[in-house]
Amino acid sequence: MSTKKQFIGVAAGLVLGTSLTVGHNVLATRADSNTLPIEQLRTFTDVFTRIKRNYVEEVSDEELLEYAIRGMLSGLDPHSAYLDGEQFKELRIGTSGEFGGLGIEVGMEDGFVKVISPIDDTPAQRAGVEAGDLIIRLDDTPVKGLTLNDAVKIMRGKPGAPLMLTIVREGTDAPLKIEVVRDIIQVSSVRERLLEDGFGYVRISTFQTKTTRSLEASIEKLIESNDGNALSGLVLDLRNNPGGVLTAAVGVSDAFLNDGLVVYTDGRDKDNHLSYSAHRGDVIDGAPLVILVNEGSASASEIVAGAIQDHKRGIIMGRKTFGKGSVQTIQDLANGGAVKLTTARYFTPEGRSIQAHGIEPDIELGRFNLEERGGSAVNPLSEASLSGHLSNPEDDEATDAKPTEEEVAAAAEEAKQPITGSELAKSDYELYQALNLLKGLSIVNR
Repeated sequence: MSTKKQFIGVAAGLVLGTSLTVGHNVLATRADSNTLPIEQLRTFTDVFTRIKRNYVEEVSDEELLEYAIRGMLSGLDPHSAYLDGEQFKELRIGTSGEFGGLGIEVGMEDGFVKVISPIDDTPAQRAGVEAGDLIIRLDDTPVKGLTLNDAVKIMRGKPGAPLMLTIVREGTDAPLKIEVVRDIIQVSSVRERLLEDGFGYVRISTFQTKTTRSLEASIEKLIESNDGNALSGLVLDLRNNPGGVLTAAVGVSDAFLNDGLVVYTDGRDKDNHLSYSAHRGDVIDGAPLVILVNEGSASASEIVAGAIQDHKRGIIMGRKTFGKGSVQTIQDLANGGAVKLTTARYFTPEGRSIQAHGIEPDIELGRFNLEERGGSAVNPLSEASLSGHLSNPEDDEATDAKPTEEEVAAAAEEAKQPITGSELAKSDYELYQALNLLKGLSIVNR
């Protein structure tokens, strides 16, 4: 069997925040012992014939069969799909970290395009597009009736060409019109800075093939900026991170763990029973770690958060994550296209399925000052809100935490104490709280 490569793909305008395995003609090598349902095939042939004879416009056999294939896959769950040659090419480009478009991760919900998250430092983010926005019109083209792929084609275009998005946003009285100028999206997946002496901040916007190495380089830069001294604590920001390369998620988790399981997958086929483990070496030498997440943190982000949480290596802070816990296998076809098929669920080290549940933070932060920030208090888009999503097979209870519950509570109480004159509190309340929590944890760990 051919070698497989795993992704949790990211592309502009098309959400791929899922674990993907790229194989080659896997289905062609396996015989199916089940007999075909003759009555259903007769019904299919009957419908096919009626369309050919009576539909108001002529439709080719090729078009009808492609529609049937697309419908067959889309009916399974929101993440299974048929990709023609062009779409397959775009998927591969999307995992490289450079692609054309607006810079948004989207999905389809009730016939409209829904924004899961804008990518950092892209045209969409700079224009003010927000997670949870519902796109109802692209220039003069209504989105209702379009497939997600059709919408993606419209959103893509020549760099410098504007696109007017008509958006419905919860908490606003009327649709918003936001003009976004297309550009080549070059995603820098890792950024870092010192928040205060000894306390570092690393932001991962997507998981790319070089993210683990970039994370390690960022930690080295932070130590250098800290006069060569080890960090007293680190905030890892995974908010609105929709996913990326699976091996990068494993690598980032491994960077903070010394041993043990990081993630495993389980499906009907034994080829989908995979596991990944950590190796000795902690890039911050056991210093306190706080991971920020929210409803836009999906798939690869949830793998990292789940692994750190199960190993009691850090504190997860923020809001419940998206809940994308299924694995898609990309199987290329003889026609140059591919089938993206959901083949497994992934599980945290303690056997928790994230699917449709997400990661519950250790410390919950509400959606503060929403009216002032143009947001809303309604429940955001999540995997569980997508029509036809996979169910979660079980609910496992978490084990005892380390640091202890008393230590976390004490640190959380410390985090509530305001820092007078802090600009961070005004610009990013959640990060401000994470920094205060780090300070509390650093005192506890002395």
